[in-house]
Amino acid sequence: MDRNTILAIVLSVIVISVGLTIQTTFFAPEPVAPTQQDPVALQSADTDGQLAAGAPVALAKPSQAWDSGVPGSFTQVGPAGTTQRFTFETDMFIVEFDPVGAGVSSLRLKQHLDKGSPVELIFNDGSYPAAFSLYAGNDVENPINATFNYRILSNAVEFSQVFAAIGEDGNPTDEQFTLVKTYRFAPEDYLFEISVEFKNSQNKAVPLNYNGFAYTLAFEPQLGPSFHETPDGNYTYRKFYVESNGKKSTPKLRDGIYETSDYITWTAIASKYFSIIGIPDATRYTVRLAEAKSDAIPLESRIYFSRPAYKTSSGKDVFRFYIGPQLKHHMAIYNEASQNGFGLSDLHLEKALDSSSWLGWLEAILKWLLQFFYGLIPNYGVAIILLTILIKVVLQPFSKKSMESTSKMQALGPQMEELKARYKDNPTKLNQEMGELYKREKINPLGGCLPMLFQFPIFIALYGLLNKHFELRGAMFIPGWIEDLSLPESILHFAPVSLPLIGSDIRLLPILYGASMIFSFKISQAGTQQSGMTGKFMMYGMPIMFFFILYNAPSGLLLYWMVMNFISIGQQIFVNKRRKRKQEKQAAAAVVFTPLKGKKK
Repeated sequence: MDRNTILAIVLSVIVISVGLTIQTTFFAPEPVAPTQQDPVALQSADTDGQLAAGAPVALAKPSQAWDSGVPGSFTQVGPAGTTQRFTFETDMFIVEFDPVGAGVSSLRLKQHLDKGSPVELIFNDGSYPAAFSLYAGNDVENPINATFNYRILSNAVEFSQVFAAIGEDGNPTDEQFTLVKTYRFAPEDYLFEISVEFKNSQNKAVPLNYNGFAYTLAFEPQLGPSFHETPDGNYTYRKFYVESNGKKSTPKLRDGIYETSDYITWTAIASKYFSIIGIPDATRYTVRLAEAKSDAIPLESRIYFSRPAYKTSSGKDVFRFYIGPQLKHHMAIYNEASQNGFGLSDLHLEKALDSSSWLGWLEAILKWLLQFFYGLIPNYGVAIILLTILIKVVLQPFSKKSMESTSKMQALGPQMEELKARYKDNPTKLNQEMGELYKREKINPLGGCLPMLFQFPIFIALYGLLNKHFELRGAMFIPGWIEDLSLPESILHFAPVSLPLIGSDIRLLPILYGASMIFSFKISQAGTQQSGMTGKFMMYGMPIMFFFILYNAPSGLLLYWMVMNFISIGQQIFVNKRRKRKQEKQAAAAVVFTPLKGKKK
């Protein structure tokens, strides 16, 4: 690489880096401020948090957004229970409940680990309401943050409180009603049930009517595990899905909001490895999906179910939530009532999985092969290497044809340069003569490229597999370096400093990958006339561009590409040496033949 090319590349990187730094420093978008909750004074009581059957319970006074005489608002009428959080476990979950609001402050999966500990599926830094909190009416700014009493059953946790409606004078009336909120679990399901039940003390409609709605049940602020940068959509993401009338769709958010009053089967927030799917009962809820950026959490993704106002003295609504791994065998059990602990059927939760492309069948074959190699050697890094070697062997006929075509083109280099010099002022004649040369030598100028078209489907399918294969999550390859094949590796972390394009980590795999690309281009083009900016861009610009594109790619994906490059380099070195020996033999034969020919004369 000459000095001018190096200078051009360095200047390009500097310009891009400086431009991004200026943009993020001086022209960053206004962050969305996290929701501020109004403080509510809670009454203390010397209780153990256990609720006797049928005992009245208390609710702290709602926030000012829905009290002070507003029709449909309510307040507490008795002593509150303990505010201490407690834990409930099943075979699948470790759930931490918060009596303040009767929500879930933590939900971890016992069978899936994150750095050796059960993975957390509620991303909340503590400044947001607990997941599955309730709001009055359709107000989603101020949760009902009262202290609930509770009791723990064998497979359920039941919260209960007594409310009193607020009259026109702003004081509690004698209209009292009880709210019972119950979480019910099955031992081996990643799905659980939340029932919300209201009972009026008088024989008339429950006095819950704020903007035409009784209450809103919310999942917020984000599906875990936690992340430090806004998801980029390639290697980590959060997506909304809605299933209605047997069809899954991706809702379009406007200003970060999607809202529908149409009946839906379920709605989901899906990530690469985990998802939460909210399944309402037959009531026609208003469903609201919200997405926003904030300082505390890079991206918030929320689901709200708003229930229409009651017209009866009692009512019970049942919601079900799947919150677990993106694995078909865990999701498909809700298509057959006999296969799950809740007797549910025809939910088709597996539709929340990333839709396979037209190469899904090929991806399934590659997945089977990867699992086969893992069965032989229980290390997914080694399994990826073995799968890469197998793919290279299968593609060898195409690679050989491509290399042979490239070799023939290289041999024609001097003749092509001669034609270019002879017809430099006549492009039409030059093209005709080059076409005749290809025809005479029986060479297809696209012969080196066409075989690659047959390799692309495998590359695309393998990219999809290694980018989202669930078993790669947490899979270690080399201790101390590549400890999770689903994440980018790092050999040096220098946070809080963050550099444009590369962040706060120095990664070795992208460096090895870029270097292998440059070396591969060099040896594959040995003996050819690669001049001009096009040739230099292919040799140096492309590797540098892919270095930044794949810098934060999962290490399993980069391992595949790097091993493929190294195998191609070895193969090309072998071909080049064989061609060199052949040329040397031809030259030696020519030297021997010439004197003999002269002797005859």
